Formats: sequence, C-alpha cells, structure tokens
Amino acid sequence: MPPKRIITDKLRSYGAAKRDVMPAVGHRSHKGLNNRAENSHLAAAKAGTDDEGFRSAASLQRFISIFSMLRNLFVAPHQKRSALATHVHRIREIAHWKP
Repeated sequence: MPPKRIITDKLRSYGAAKRDVMPAVGHRSHKGLNNRAENSHLAAAKAGTDDEGFRSAASLQRFISIFSMLRNLFVAPHQKRSALATHVHRIREIAHWKP
C-alpha cells in the first residue's frame, strides 16, 4: 500500500523529489512532525560519541583491548540459545575466571 502522506523537514528539494516519485501522495513539510522517525535514529548518531570520556586515543585503545577480551568471555555467542544455556555459559566462564 502506498503511504497516505509523506512528512519531511523543511528542505525544499523534498517537495520536488516527491512530485517526481509519488505525485498522488500528500506531502507535509514541518519542523516538528517528523520527530518520531528522526528520534529512532538517535542511537546510531550517538555511537560516534562513545569515546568522549577518554582523554586520548591511546587510553581508549588500552581500555578497548582489555574490555573486548573480558566481554568475549562473559557474553554468550550471538546464536539462538535458551536462557538456561546462556546462564550455564556465564557460570562456566566465571568459574574459569576465578583463580
């Protein structure tokens, strides 16, 4: 089913493109109407700013190298597993980690 209307921000080129692609569909151009769609992308935009808490790239690299090794131990592989299998995996890895 084609959409009833397209909601975009105020960029003028959207209207011209919409006339070429979907001329029968309504178009609303407003600053705040598209917030629901735009807010769903915030996690991807935030991903680039995760390293802001580190003073240098070297300290970030040191943290990542240690953290990734530990994470690989305690996080189960990304496969379809039951909760019990994941729990058993974590118990084994914790027992392996303890001296």
